[in-house]
Parts: sequence; C-alpha cells; structure tokens
Amino acid sequence: MREIVTIKDLWKVYRMGQEKVTALAGVDLSINKGEICCLFGPSGSGKSTLLNMIAGLEKPSKGQVHIGKAPIHQLKEKDVTLFRQKHIGFIFQSYNLIPTLTALENVAMPLIFKGIPASKRNKMAAKMLRQVGLGDRLFHKPNEMSGGQQQRVSIARAFVGAPKIIFADEPTGNLDTKTTIIILDLMYKMVKENDQTLIVVSHDTEIKPYSDRIIHLRDGKIEAVETMLREGEQLCEAIEE
Repeated sequence: MREIVTIKDLWKVYRMGQEKVTALAGVDLSINKGEICCLFGPSGSGKSTLLNMIAGLEKPSKGQVHIGKAPIHQLKEKDVTLFRQKHIGFIFQSYNLIPTLTALENVAMPLIFKGIPASKRNKMAAKMLRQVGLGDRLFHKPNEMSGGQQQRVSIARAFVGAPKIIFADEPTGNLDTKTTIIILDLMYKMVKENDQTLIVVSHDTEIKPYSDRIIHLRDGKIEAVETMLREGEQLCEAIEE
C-alpha cells in the first residue's frame, strides 16, 4: 500500500514557565492510503498532540511530517490552511457546528472555500446528509437535533468535499454506547467506500474493531502497534516497538 502520511523523529516540547513539558518524544510513523488508523492512549499520552502535528494545527519542535509530498512541518500558516481546505476533513468530539446555521448550511460551508457555486454546494450537501440518514433534517439547526444527529452532520461536513484524509478527534466521546456504534459503522462504511484515510484519536475501546491499526501512545512515545486482521474471525496481534 502507498504511504500517505510519513512522520520522522517528531518532537513537541511546550514551555510552562521555567519548565519544559515533552508531549511527543521522537515519534516515527507511516500511515497508508485507505487505512483507518487509531491513535490510542490515556489522557496525556500525546495522541491529540500527534493528530494536531499531522494536520498542521501546531508546529513541531523538531522532526518532519509529510502528507503525500507536502512538507506540513515547513509550510507557512497560509499555505497549510489552503492545504487543509483542499485535502482534509475534520470530525470533532463537540461537533463544532455553527448554531445559527441549518444542517444543510453547516455541511455546505467547506465547499465555499473550494469556490463551488451555491446551487451546486447545496445539492452536494443535501446528498451527503441523505447518505448519513438525515434527509429529513436538512433545515434543522443544531439545537433541534440530538447529539447523534449533530455528529452525523459533522461527519457529512467532513466528507462532503471528498478529502484525502479525515481527522477525527474523540468523535464518540459525547455519545452513548448505542449511538457510538451507529456513528462508527457510518464512518467505517464511508471511508472504505471512498478509499479515504481516517486518523482517529480515541481512548474508547469500541473503536478497535473498526481500525486497521491501533497506535498505542504513552508519555509521548509509541508504545506498541496493534494490527487488526480481518480474515474469518477478527484476529489481533500486538507488535511491540
């Protein structure tokens, strides 16, 4: 499989007054096109920091992050913003929907930055909302929908522009177990149908059966890599780093 994300010797050190806090300590990792990769670990393990580094939301203290041939670690803020608009979708734990906009308007929002005309982007947004089972909620605002419905809108917004990579930061953190399974089923189906790459940050064990690989982090380092094999019954083998 072809690598879409390449990370080499990645460090992130924060200054807290006179002290230094190391969030990432020399991470090396490759993620393949079409892979569902889960960054898994306890609070403070560095998983959200690693996702932010890959997405270009923060700059590393040291090291390299490439998405395809793009050196994310070197790009200026303006250039990395444009890159995200063209190639990346986001799903957040708190949904991050604009409360004054309808589901249709929220999903259509990323298409504005791609220069897609209003009539076309509304059709694309409506189609995507129907795909996630919200065809009857196009003109509802976030406060008129349940948490699970809001997360479906968030998923539709992330997928509507057909990005190469979807980043999901604790996407089921605010959901009950039943709704979590529904959302994970939906994300898995959409990613696999469109041959996209999904990078998920989670500490929820429900995510494991949906992942191709689980990257276990602790204290800013990769502790182990768990590969999920789908041949007959699901097998799981841990590969210690």
